[in-house]
Amino acid sequence: MPKIKTCRSAAKRFTVSGSGKLLRRMAGKSHLLSHKSKRRKRVLGKSAEVFKGDQARLRRLVPYL
Repeated sequence: MPKIKTCRSAAKRFTVSGSGKLLRRMAGKSHLLSHKSKRRKRVLGKSAEVFKGDQARLRRLVPYL
């Protein structure tokens, strides 16, 4: 049976933590940053866990991540 193809766009957007959780970047830190507070920009720079309802779909898109 052939290997499953990886969705390359999804593979570039998500990472797996050491404990196996899927992590994503937070939206809102690319432009229009001057009116956002330092705290808000700092928090937006961190990774967040992918919502539980989306994890099964994402695992199918990126089987070898």
